[in-house]
Amino acid sequence: MVASSVNADARAASRNDFGDLMRLVRSEGLLDRRYRYYAMKISLTLLAFVGGCVVFAVLGDSWWQLATAVFFAVLFAQIAFLGHDAGHNQIFRTGRANDRAGYAFGAVVGMSYGWWMGKHSRHHANPNHEGDDPDIDIPLLAFTRGQSAGKRGFVRWTSKHQAALFFPLLFLEGLSLHGAGVRAVWRGGIKARWLEAALLAAHFGIYLGAVFVVLSPPVAVAFIAVHQGLWGVYMGCSFAPGHKGMPTFTDRKKLDFLRKQVLTSRNIRGGRWVDFALGGLNYQIEHHLFPSMPRPSLRRAQPVVRQFCADRGIDYAQCGLLKTYYYVLQHLHEVSAPLREKDASPR
Repeated sequence: MVASSVNADARAASRNDFGDLMRLVRSEGLLDRRYRYYAMKISLTLLAFVGGCVVFAVLGDSWWQLATAVFFAVLFAQIAFLGHDAGHNQIFRTGRANDRAGYAFGAVVGMSYGWWMGKHSRHHANPNHEGDDPDIDIPLLAFTRGQSAGKRGFVRWTSKHQAALFFPLLFLEGLSLHGAGVRAVWRGGIKARWLEAALLAAHFGIYLGAVFVVLSPPVAVAFIAVHQGLWGVYMGCSFAPGHKGMPTFTDRKKLDFLRKQVLTSRNIRGGRWVDFALGGLNYQIEHHLFPSMPRPSLRRAQPVVRQFCADRGIDYAQCGLLKTYYYVLQHLHEVSAPLREKDASPR
């Protein structure tokens, strides 16, 4: 009876922890809207986009357009980050205004906002939860030994060598995002299906039309390859460090909300250039605890959350940018070890 009472008290304390943290964060004003920041951020990003389009048109059919492709790869990622913020209701007060912005940003980069919202919401609800988190359910890779055991054929080979293939595969991430959006619209099951269909059709029509009208076929193909490939690498390198290589869980492991979000997430140290480059995703712990917290408030929230976790003995993972990629690759290598051992064993 004594042990049961102690366990019940511990569970109750765990449930109260997040409430205490929420009150602390609210008292610091960290959940307040940051309209001025987003007005400036969106304006500068759109200005850069218009400027890039002007440079593209002026350069014409030139191999220098590959430099423009690199610029647009970075810019597309920055626009996608704004879509991410809108999806989490960080920009405007109402969900409707944020959704409108999200659809617009998605249209610019050629992504289905509705598809991404569904996928990303499931990820936030169960980060690194095998079977429930779509971000660790990628056919070509295995993020747990249980996943690696079920691989067959070509996906078994990619999983077996996944640490070496991880960065090369990211060159296909841009095309994967486009394809997933198109499939979602085609199959239905997302909100505003016909709006999304029109937006994606407009994106691909304008994008491919501009590229093949302004550029000769060889330059056009090279431009698309560089732009889409680097955009995919940028997106993958921004989202992967936050969770890959952190603990994964199944239904057998029950955690309260605070610990579920903190223990499965990893922050990346760095100055404001890291904040800009990763769109605030370097504060993955704070973002998962408070998804609607505006991006510029995450930096201020980080020491508050870290100290709160330290006071309660909760592991708080944080490391440098290059170190986190080392952890990701190390995890992928370890998870795929049984595949290599099985192939190396005598038959």
